Amino acid sequence: MKTLAYISVFTLSVGSFVLHLIAARTKPQISSGNDKYFLKFQKLYFRAYFLALFSDWLQGPYVYKLYSHYGFAHSQIAILYIVGFAASVILGTITGPIADHFGRKKMCIAFCVLSSGCCITKISPNFYILIFGRILGGISTSMLFSSFEAWYVHEHVEARGFPPDWVPVTFSKSTFWSGVLAMAAGIVANSAAEWADLGPVSPFLLALIPLAISAMLVLLTWPENVGHSAHSDSTLPHKSKVFGSVTKFCMDGLTCILSVESIFLLGVIQSLFESVMYTFVFLWTPVLEPGHPPLGVIFSCFMLCIMIGSSLYSLFLAAGYSSQQLLTLSIGLAMGCTIGCVLSSSPEASFGAFLILEVAIGLYLPSTGHLRSALLPEEIRASITNWFRVPMNLLTCGGLLWLSGDNSPTHIAFATSSGLLFISFILSARLTHRFDEKILPQDEGLMAINTA
Repeated sequence: MKTLAYISVFTLSVGSFVLHLIAARTKPQISSGNDKYFLKFQKLYFRAYFLALFSDWLQGPYVYKLYSHYGFAHSQIAILYIVGFAASVILGTITGPIADHFGRKKMCIAFCVLSSGCCITKISPNFYILIFGRILGGISTSMLFSSFEAWYVHEHVEARGFPPDWVPVTFSKSTFWSGVLAMAAGIVANSAAEWADLGPVSPFLLALIPLAISAMLVLLTWPENVGHSAHSDSTLPHKSKVFGSVTKFCMDGLTCILSVESIFLLGVIQSLFESVMYTFVFLWTPVLEPGHPPLGVIFSCFMLCIMIGSSLYSLFLAAGYSSQQLLTLSIGLAMGCTIGCVLSSSPEASFGAFLILEVAIGLYLPSTGHLRSALLPEEIRASITNWFRVPMNLLTCGGLLWLSGDNSPTHIAFATSSGLLFISFILSARLTHRFDEKILPQDEGLMAINTA
């Protein structure tokens, strides 16, 4: 398994680099790359966002390993994972409305603070301190995957007036370079924990450095932005205005999802696909562990596959395929991989299926990012994005509760994942049909809210 991992990381590195060079020569990449103001804006966003992602990737390969190192049983580790997802459901949902009302920049800084607290708790082997850390991690994860994106889309379209067609260029680059960072993070984490023999807690302590730098960059270089309607209801008393506005933003996001079919479809697709993705995050280490793999190198292989998927997204987009069609393709590819995992009889075969699954994720991430930018109303963008994560977290919690049994067969988990992806595939075809009917104006969501 170790030899296979090192051969894979070399082969995938070459393949991802070649595909990236080809993708960089597509028309959207060239046209946006010739605008020095746009490139400057991208760098402003990427510097802070990539550092935040790098801190997250540093922790990824060793979460399960750390808990196992502290002597916790498989069932206890599952409970720790569940607490994180439950915190994201219960407390993380309100971070979107708060960001839309008080400011996305403030919430990005808050992510860095809470995520740092989560990392610090990893020093302790106390189960309850680790649970508190998982709560902080669940809340901060909701911020990472809503506030940063909401800030960027507002600045791109509303504040700076760049063409909306350049949004997928940024998301494709973001997916690719976050893969580069994740690969590097996997190697750094592996080096600190195993080669330098500093133990599995060392990647979490290293993550504090990029978090601090990211917070400073956001604080000093980013302008603040909020949802347009955050300044409404100014006649209310201060406390009532704050509570009422946040509550309204929260309910407006839910109303928009339930009232607009295209947004509802995208939310269900995202919830189903990402619940499978996060279940995989829990499963890949114990599935491959019988082969004694180098975890950091395996993690780097996964990230290289995501980079390959993002380059394929750019190439397919330049060839005339739409983001919704590529979303359907990514779901179908992922479903084939989970079916393969059901039939797999060895860690090596499972590893091959996992690599293809990560390519599918590389296609999925920029596709959904572009669709969210096109469909979600600006005023409540972060709120809707966090609502999308609620059913995903509930599904993931349910799956992990079932998997918390020490003898739970993983092939049933993969079979269930295949079923969820099949539903997602059908809904994705319906979403593509909605686009073909050309009845997807972004303001449809606001019309639903205003008439509710």
